Amino acid sequence: MGRECEGDVSLSGVRVARKQATRERVLAAARDLFVEQGYEGATIRMIAERAGVATGSVFTTFTSKLEILRAVMEERLDGLYTELDNLAPHLRGSIADRLCSIMAVHYDFEMKRPRLFTAYLAANFEWTDGAPVITFGNNPKLRGMLRDVLNHGLSNGEVRAGADIETFIEIVLSAYAMNYRRAAQEGYSPSELIGLMDKQISLAFRGVGAP
Repeated sequence: MGRECEGDVSLSGVRVARKQATRERVLAAARDLFVEQGYEGATIRMIAERAGVATGSVFTTFTSKLEILRAVMEERLDGLYTELDNLAPHLRGSIADRLCSIMAVHYDFEMKRPRLFTAYLAANFEWTDGAPVITFGNNPKLRGMLRDVLNHGLSNGEVRAGADIETFIEIVLSAYAMNYRRAAQEGYSPSELIGLMDKQISLAFRGVGAP
């Protein structure tokens, strides 16, 4: 009896490991195909073939291509968060300058795979019957960093008392996302997007900055 139980546990562990390995192969294949073919051009069949798994195996792990995209984008967050954590202790200058530095890290990071991030942005506008699968703008790490900088501005007098910080953050994130059209349509480089974002933050900051 004991040996049978041990065998069941061992078999279960093998299944879990195989499922995790399949998941990792699917995500790696999808990430590359989304970059090469674009989100719309990459099919589940293509992802399965690139990953070396059966199409059915993809659907036992993910319910849709949209869910795969979300998982791909979430997986990359560890790298982005590491860069933000490295930046945080070194933020200097005015409040507007610090905000610009945070957003510059995002452009520099995401523009390594611009087609992947623009696919992610586009997927935010896909209609679903239930809760949306993709929710750009709800990144707690980014919002928290922006909020912390603005609260620091409240304490040192750079941000006026009563300023609508949450609306300001929404404006910054909206401009950040909208600027990717320049990369897609006009071939803007990361440095050009960063320069554009700097101007937008400087202008928007007038609405919350102290007189």
